[in-house]
Amino acid sequence: MKEREVEAKRLVGKKNVRGKVYEYEYFTLPLNLYLPKSMVEKFGTKYMLQVDEDSGTITIKPKSGQ
Repeated sequence: MKEREVEAKRLVGKKNVRGKVYEYEYFTLPLNLYLPKSMVEKFGTKYMLQVDEDSGTITIKPKSGQ
C-alpha cells in the first residue's frame, strides 16, 4: 500500500451557455480525483491518499483527522 500527503488544487471553470458566461469552482487531487467543495470547507486542503494496488482501492483521509 502506498501512502502520501497531497494538497487539493482549486480550479475555476467557465462555461458559455446561450451567450452568457458562468464561472464555477471545484477542487481536485492528484490522480484526477474530484473533491467536493463541502469536504474542502469542512476539513481543509491537506489529505492523506492511500492507494492499495492489490485491491485497486483509493482512500482519501483528511490530514486534520489523524
